[in-house]
Amino acid sequence: MLAPTVRHLAFARDDGQPLDFIPGQFVQVHFNYPDGTATKRSYSLATMHDHALGPGETVEIAVSYVAGGAATALFEALDEGQQIQASGPYGRFCLMAGDSNRRYLLIGTGTGVTPYRAMLPKLHELMETRGIEVVLLFGCRTPAELLYGEDFYAFAEGHPNFRFVPCFSRELPENPHPDVRKGYVQDVLAEFAPSAEGDIAYLCGNPNMVDACFEALKTAGLPVPHIRREKYVSSK
Repeated sequence: MLAPTVRHLAFARDDGQPLDFIPGQFVQVHFNYPDGTATKRSYSLATMHDHALGPGETVEIAVSYVAGGAATALFEALDEGQQIQASGPYGRFCLMAGDSNRRYLLIGTGTGVTPYRAMLPKLHELMETRGIEVVLLFGCRTPAELLYGEDFYAFAEGHPNFRFVPCFSRELPENPHPDVRKGYVQDVLAEFAPSAEGDIAYLCGNPNMVDACFEALKTAGLPVPHIRREKYVSSK
């Protein structure tokens, strides 16, 4: 459990085949409602690899538990060694080869931070080759909900061009890191002076946050193609 209602899960393909994915993509998990109706849910890959997943390497996802949710019932019942059906990867919420920006603003709430964990190896490469800067603004309510915080803090310690800025809306941690902020990510964003000249922004998570940050970034002058969005909606 990454948080009281979020579980980290790792899967290996049972056919032994590799999985070629681009950080930022997602898989769809297929299952049935109790009445037999087929349905599916999408989960961003959290796996930190800078290569295609080889045979036996794991596909990692973070799953939010929703009270009464059919997908929640599926995942809560899973034990080690059991199987799910999935397809993919899909999606274009990815770092793009043609980008020439100076800085990435990565903004996420809840499990919307998952794709940014998968992007860390690629960001390391871009820092080495292009000298880019990265600011990751991550919004959650309490320290207990800081998903993958240890991974992001460790990456920041090893990469001076990477700032991890947790934004807590309800409760601050004891002895907070200097980059910790109180409030919502959309309110903290202005502190980092988004610039049309050198920034590309990624928004992932709560739809209200995504909309608010999208408008703020447009007001700051960022062209729409430089504001890349993915909304996470909890569904039962």
